[in-house]
Amino acid sequence: MPVQKIKRGYRKTKYILYRETLVDSKEHFWSFLGSFVGIAILAYIQSIHFKGNDAVYLIGSFGASSVLIYGIIQSPFSQPRNLVGGHLVSAFVGVTVQKLAPDILWIAAPLAVSFATIMMQITKTLHPPGGATALIAIMGSEKIKDLGYWYMLSPVFVGVMILLTVAIIFNNMTPNRYYPTHKRYHKIRKRISKSIRLK
Repeated sequence: MPVQKIKRGYRKTKYILYRETLVDSKEHFWSFLGSFVGIAILAYIQSIHFKGNDAVYLIGSFGASSVLIYGIIQSPFSQPRNLVGGHLVSAFVGVTVQKLAPDILWIAAPLAVSFATIMMQITKTLHPPGGATALIAIMGSEKIKDLGYWYMLSPVFVGVMILLTVAIIFNNMTPNRYYPTHKRYHKIRKRISKSIRLK
């Protein structure tokens, strides 16, 4: 009897996970387009301002954020508060730890990620790529380390706002996609669109 319950539970779990991964091909298109445009803008800014491999605007955590905000738009981790707040909090923590322990990598790296995680939890801005943003402040190139707290403004804040703007545009182009998922935002959006139509 317990074995049958376990098998049934396994089948249900497998089915639920399978259903969760089913995504309409139209969703694939909008996910691709949004992430392509968002990262392309950052890469373009990078190519204008910096030569060679000094990736300053195009930090790795933005790739992970793109997966969330263009591919899993209903996730709590994908919402604007989490996207912006998570990166900023993590950038602040990463730079602070880097300043306090600049030459002790084996302590600085785990401290930055761990404190960033805790601070995102406390501020209710948990965004998994934020851990990478904190780690980049520790392990990034000398150009990134030389930025100090300016790292929070550029590339982090500027890059996140570009990704967010693109997400709001592309994730709301069809009636099936809504971003952010906050109901109040969509009520305001409907009022604005009604008032524009009435004019």
